[in-house]
Amino acid sequence: MLSGGKGTRLRPITHTSAKQLVPIANKPILFYGLEAIRAAGIVDVGIIVGDTATEIEEAVGDGSAFGLKVTYIPQDAPRGLAHAVMIAEEFMGKEPFVMYLGDNLIRGGITDFVDEFQRNRPNAQILLARVDNPSDFGVAELEEGRVVRLEEKPKEPKSDLALVGVYMFDAGVFAATKSIEPSGRGELEITDAIQYLIDDGQSVRAHEVTGWWKDTGKLEDILEANRMILETIEGRIDGDVDSSSKIDGNVVVEEGAEVRGSVLRGPLVIGRNTVIQKSYVGPFTSIYHDVVIQNSELEHSIILENSRIMNLGHRMERSLVGKNVEIVQSGMMPKAYRFMVGDASRIEVP
Repeated sequence: MLSGGKGTRLRPITHTSAKQLVPIANKPILFYGLEAIRAAGIVDVGIIVGDTATEIEEAVGDGSAFGLKVTYIPQDAPRGLAHAVMIAEEFMGKEPFVMYLGDNLIRGGITDFVDEFQRNRPNAQILLARVDNPSDFGVAELEEGRVVRLEEKPKEPKSDLALVGVYMFDAGVFAATKSIEPSGRGELEITDAIQYLIDDGQSVRAHEVTGWWKDTGKLEDILEANRMILETIEGRIDGDVDSSSKIDGNVVVEEGAEVRGSVLRGPLVIGRNTVIQKSYVGPFTSIYHDVVIQNSELEHSIILENSRIMNLGHRMERSLVGKNVEIVQSGMMPKAYRFMVGDASRIEVP
């Protein structure tokens, strides 16, 4: 599993936090991938880590909470996905393996994908999904169902089939990673390694994802993934909601949370020890632990722990707010708000 990278598309959040630990429906993105791996019957996991290694290791530990045995493999710099495969060779040995990008979400997991690989035993198997913006991804070109060409973020893509961040390889991929050269952006591209396998006459199969998949590298995709996960939740009230509050739809209020004189419209999740007072929290919102929301309205947003949103005069929506943030009204009536706020910040709005 890959949990390195700098997460530049999510700055300033990722200046201080690993992008793989941003919570979706109050659970870190990375955890969904680990759960999918375990559900597919895999128990030994190597996690490639970079600058945020300490944070990742604190969150995942030895993997026992997921039923896994985790080994951490440091990468000195983001040198490309194929480089990550290369440095994992000693850990993998001669066994076939799954490579899973830790900021990807696939509804339904990867069990069917792994089972197909085990049945057919190709040298490599890739997951593909049709997208509207293929230039942002690695793109596959097929002929009669066979993978014939791959290109990383092409300016003029030959198809709309994007590489989903899950791959399966046998040990032959290690030779491929050692045989390619860095791309124009200075990285060893996994698309080049797979193309090497294709050109060498090895078997590369494709599996098209029919459900939803999200690469959560951008704000819009994180919010959309949050919406999709929240649509699957069942409501439960473990915290304290007073009689003057109204709950509509599937709402989770976790233990220790307090809701006073507020309207909660699901699907949404309120984390542990969070306080909601005289506020409206609308659908597709995830509020993490130890947050205070007072005299404010918000929806379609993600709020991280220990943040405070108070006395806003206008509804906040489609926002991602980091840890230890304060957003407060300071005077004049506002017109609109849209925030992507880094950790330990304070914002005053007119």
